[in-house]
Amino acid sequence: MATTISLPLLLIFLSTFPSVSYSQYPPIIAGNWKLLQSSIGISAMHMQVLPGDKLLAFDRTDFGPSNISLPAGHCRQDPSDLALPTDCTAHSILLDLPSLSLRPLSILTDTWCSSGSLLPNSSFFQSGGFNDGDHTIRLFTSDSDWSETSAYLSARRWYSTNQLLPDGRVIIIGGRRQFNYEFFPKDHIRPLTSFPFLDETRDGDAENNLYPFVHLLPDGTLFVFANTRAVLLDLSHNGYPLRHLPAIPDAVPRNYPSSGSSVLLPLRPPSHSPEILICGGAPRGSFQAALNGTFYPAARTCGRIYPLDQNPTWAMEDMPTARVMGDMVVLPTGDVLLVNGAAAGTAGWELARDPVTVPVLYNPNKPAGNRFGLMNRSPIPRLYHSSAVLDTYGRVLVGGSNPHVCYNFTNVMFPTELSLEAFHPPYLSASLDGLRPEVVAVWAGERGGGAGEVPATVVGYGEEMGVRFTVKERKVGGEVVEVVVVVPAFGTHSFGMNQRVVVLEGGRDEQVAPYVYELMVKAPPSPEVAPPGYYMMFVVHAGVPGRGLWVKIQRRDVVT
Repeated sequence: MATTISLPLLLIFLSTFPSVSYSQYPPIIAGNWKLLQSSIGISAMHMQVLPGDKLLAFDRTDFGPSNISLPAGHCRQDPSDLALPTDCTAHSILLDLPSLSLRPLSILTDTWCSSGSLLPNSSFFQSGGFNDGDHTIRLFTSDSDWSETSAYLSARRWYSTNQLLPDGRVIIIGGRRQFNYEFFPKDHIRPLTSFPFLDETRDGDAENNLYPFVHLLPDGTLFVFANTRAVLLDLSHNGYPLRHLPAIPDAVPRNYPSSGSSVLLPLRPPSHSPEILICGGAPRGSFQAALNGTFYPAARTCGRIYPLDQNPTWAMEDMPTARVMGDMVVLPTGDVLLVNGAAAGTAGWELARDPVTVPVLYNPNKPAGNRFGLMNRSPIPRLYHSSAVLDTYGRVLVGGSNPHVCYNFTNVMFPTELSLEAFHPPYLSASLDGLRPEVVAVWAGERGGGAGEVPATVVGYGEEMGVRFTVKERKVGGEVVEVVVVVPAFGTHSFGMNQRVVVLEGGRDEQVAPYVYELMVKAPPSPEVAPPGYYMMFVVHAGVPGRGLWVKIQRRDVVT
């Protein structure tokens, strides 16, 4: 059972670990932490929420033994792994979120610093890694185990980024010393496309362009950010950017190992005009300085840009504190949670100091200077190799932190962390339960409520969808009810790949019975706005989301 972290534990944390002073900032206001599992057996370097409310997590295979065993007879044999040639422990787990029951999984090749995407058919696609995993792809379905295909990738994919495309393919961009991209399924005519932008943005001493930030824009182009620069990439141009955008004004690198974070803010009808938010990072030179024992303060800045504007410019603002290796998660309300990371140093083994354990909630719709709010702190530092993802409960699942070469739990400044927490944003407060909507029916087609309703677990682009929900304390006036769909992101190394929130077009809701309301909405208009596949759908009433449910959005003429 989940337990709330107590004040005594918090005081022990504050007296044990170096921390950041918040005395100059507004008082802590809201949000709660709950410990879901004191140990899931591995450090959750990579996390993905799957349809059916499962959490898939994995780390790497060359850490040595994890703290969870594989079933008898499932040991991994790898003579090249000097740490543990015969490994009978798991480096991946599947957690059922409603019950918190856990299943160890088998990974054969090294997934360290790999990339992933949820496919339209609900399988999870995973690419690259280190050593024997760098050319490997892996597929996972919830009712099975990992399947792996070695030597599938055309280039070494270590610290690369994945993005699901409107046609259901996945583009895999970059990686260490890889200035190119490729696709899954493989394009056999053109297996590899040169992308010189990644070479141009590489710092000689620290790279600072790994795990490039990639967002699919509603016109079908890709926003690609590396180091301090961004381009719009039209895939029909064979690797040559359609457009170069202005460099971020403060000249702070934002990609690994400087490791800021980036999100596409919610897409709203009718225009679905895209806006990108990038926060945190580490100044140029931080990596080499940290290797020599000097830990530069991380960046406090955030930048916002409308990349499709005729003359796009960056709007800059300051966070309440500096942060590197932070994770940004877009919530169903459209707010952005910033969590994890450090106030000094950079990503890498033992290269960060001053954990930032206070999350920040960012409201993109408020005036500049009034967008940030401090949340209650966690007692657990989350540094290098931590991650965060949203689930259908509206929580943000937070795990990982392994700033060492192996699983080290003692005699280190920041021990390896095997626990899994859930941060409950302010909207999950019990005091708001009266405003919380509960979905009782969803159907495709016209409003009716009769026997002809079709469950809308699958909906086509632009199709009408009916939603019936109950709420005890109905607010009226203004736009108080929204339906949003959220792509479950793949979280690793401060970036949620494929993360996306789309607000559905719809009219006002109508009351049909005591405490019961109906609302007609339209599915996203195109796969450029919302790539095909599975989404978490939330009804948000007066800023309070109900429990999400899974829907699939697809072209009606395509079967996946």
